[in-house]
Amino acid sequence: MAESHLNRQASSISYTYDNLTGWRRLRPLRLFRGMYHDVRRRLPYYWSDIRDALTYRTIASTIRMYFVNILPAIAYTLDMYRRTGEFYGINEALFSSALAAMIFSLLGAQPLTIVGITGLISLFNYTIYDIVIQYRPAIYPNFMCWTAIWAAVFHWIVAVCNLCDYMRYVTDFSSESFGAYVGIIYCIKGVEELVNEFTEHGSTAGFMSCMIAILYFLTIYSLEMLGSSTICRPWFRGLLADYAYVIGTIFWVGFSHIPGNLKSTQISFVPTSRAFYPTQPRGWLIHFWELDMKWVFAALPFGFLVMLLFYYDHNVSSLTAQARQFPLKKPAGFHWDFFLLGCTTFLAGMTGIPMPNGLVPQAPVHTDSLTIYETELCLVGTEEGEGVELRRPIVKATAVVEQRVSHFLMGLAIIGTMTGPLLIVLHTMPAAVFAGVFFIVGWGSIESNGMLQKTIFLLRENRFIQRDEPLLRVKRRKILLYISCQAIGVAACVAISQTIAAIGFPILIIALIPFRVWTIPKWFSQEELDILDDLTANNTAVLASLGGPPRFPNAKEQHYGLERSYSEHRRGSYRQRAGSIHR
Repeated sequence: MAESHLNRQASSISYTYDNLTGWRRLRPLRLFRGMYHDVRRRLPYYWSDIRDALTYRTIASTIRMYFVNILPAIAYTLDMYRRTGEFYGINEALFSSALAAMIFSLLGAQPLTIVGITGLISLFNYTIYDIVIQYRPAIYPNFMCWTAIWAAVFHWIVAVCNLCDYMRYVTDFSSESFGAYVGIIYCIKGVEELVNEFTEHGSTAGFMSCMIAILYFLTIYSLEMLGSSTICRPWFRGLLADYAYVIGTIFWVGFSHIPGNLKSTQISFVPTSRAFYPTQPRGWLIHFWELDMKWVFAALPFGFLVMLLFYYDHNVSSLTAQARQFPLKKPAGFHWDFFLLGCTTFLAGMTGIPMPNGLVPQAPVHTDSLTIYETELCLVGTEEGEGVELRRPIVKATAVVEQRVSHFLMGLAIIGTMTGPLLIVLHTMPAAVFAGVFFIVGWGSIESNGMLQKTIFLLRENRFIQRDEPLLRVKRRKILLYISCQAIGVAACVAISQTIAAIGFPILIIALIPFRVWTIPKWFSQEELDILDDLTANNTAVLASLGGPPRFPNAKEQHYGLERSYSEHRRGSYRQRAGSIHR
């Protein structure tokens, strides 16, 4: 049946570049081609992006993403605040998140992609600070401004020259490796936050902070697990999943203020400053013209590294927000959005705020919060000797509320958070809560990662493995080799991130793509890769912005996408990501 379905489509659909014409070909030097077609494809959907938002899912998604976005942003800022001489504070973090949300919700071709402050740009900012203070600490604001200006120029060059087309080669090999790296870095940051409590405030505050962080993590994790279970009614499960962060944050912030011994532990709270003003006594405009010319050009390579980081980080965020498990209908626009990212990078540099970009853990959570799921009972067999049918619940994604209003409302809420009364509320939040946020975001990237799933498969006792498991068709040593290739890349990125050379980690991340395209096919057969790997996003509406789906070197002389469809049919639902929060 699958073969006949394959043959029926083969004559009408092409998944190689040989038969594609016009702008669909990969022609990087056809300037502005990608941006033009991104806008042309998405613009007719602009009104529906607003009209389709008139649903409860938009409200629930806005509230959920406000917490999922702002809590990690503040957590990263606390780290930067300590390690950049208190240059980046809470107001800078809120301004950056609000700026990115407003611009991308109104003008972006991919409004589902959440844009804000990431842990990687935090790492980048304080690593540059560690380098600059060895020479002239006073030039750090101006130097970061010029770094952002150069980064913006490189963003615009990449967008104009259609170089985002090469992201069509991103598969689970590189996106899973990057996800694991991000997850590990976030967990490390959570530990560092707790270590700082021991160092700055003593053992009592440290132990109290550890308790709050761990229990906060368990609270959010448990509520979301209940939300994806079959306990109680669907509406109640959905409520738990949608408002897990709200419930957990309010409870544990209140817990830290219980009078008596708990309150006397002297744990640290979020440092705030005057509403709508920078943390340092300065204006919002950086005096970039006052920097010596030698430092202006010294900032150029740093700007190029920022572009490399954002090229991968932002585009992978967009791919995961539009990944294959989400039934999306509207087109994407990678080139136009990367041009917009250059604009926000430029504005961030001029105002002295952290440079925002796509959020890898949060972007797919946004799409998931807008996804409509249905639970069905599936017949799995009959009980021996009893003739009783055995059924299990299957959760399926049936539709996604594709709109841009939730991102816009979230930006408005963040702007509101910059007001005096809400800054006072932020000041009541213990830093330990944000350590818990690091653990939640980090573990979320690790738990749903394909590397961990394949590792568990290798460790599982053979009699408990389903006989139709696709990985059984791949030799165990080949699975181990595949995981090892990913693990080496992750380990290298984590190792360099803990040194003064941390600004070089974008090069290692980008290197995962050509390594997958040119080296991996020499070690694995196409049949093995069909099972072990897949495009992160295979929706034709998404891939159209990247020139269409790729055909890797050494692949069989068959249409790539049709072969994928047949492979997907054979291996059932294995490829569904475990990280989706099903309701």
